[in-house]
Amino acid sequence: QVQLVESGGGLVQAGGSLRLSCAASGRTFSSQAMGWFRQAPGKEREFVAAISASGGSTVYAESVKGRFTISRDSAKNTGYLQMNSLKPEDTAVYYCAARTSIVVHTTLQEYPYWGQGTQVTVSS
Repeated sequence: QVQLVESGGGLVQAGGSLRLSCAASGRTFSSQAMGWFRQAPGKEREFVAAISASGGSTVYAESVKGRFTISRDSAKNTGYLQMNSLKPEDTAVYYCAARTSIVVHTTLQEYPYWGQGTQVTVSS
């Protein structure tokens, strides 16, 4: 089992920045691939970014490419999502997810472990 706890969400003006954190406990964090997903009101949960267990591979959704950066610190058992140049359409609940794997995974169904989510609201 892996337990995930997100933090760092909040209210920010358009153009601003936030950094989300995902603290992991349970299984060895260094063996876990991680992903970030988001769900806006009335919409399905969608992929945002993913990173391999080693941190050597990353993938981004087109909508956030160039603005968001996913990273991890295995010494702290924590993953991060740095979000810059935020837009109102980035408003959503953001979830981190994990699975035991060495490669990157980009679909919801591939992740068995999920955090509870953190709200990000971007005002115009």
